Amino acid sequence: MNIAFKQLENFSDIGTLKPAIHSLCSRYGSVARLDILAASQAGKRQALCFVRMDSAEQERQLMSDLGVGRFAGDLVMIVDLHTPGHVRSETAGLQRT
Repeated sequence: MNIAFKQLENFSDIGTLKPAIHSLCSRYGSVARLDILAASQAGKRQALCFVRMDSAEQERQLMSDLGVGRFAGDLVMIVDLHTPGHVRSETAGLQRT
């Protein structure tokens, strides 16, 4: 996974995540649309980020560099949100309290 994309997991809410996603995607060109939805699965808080760039070439480059996929025409990034009070263990990928 791309380091810049991995750093998005440091955010705990969508309000602070959205400008970071926009900034990351802006490196590839103009962001035409960015929608973020909150999700929860098996107790894990996530953000589903749907992105559209101004050109197909910008989208292809973003997909290639960040390893994101496409769903119904949009680029989709799933970001695990940081849960306040939990510390991430980088070596094991586990959360401790």
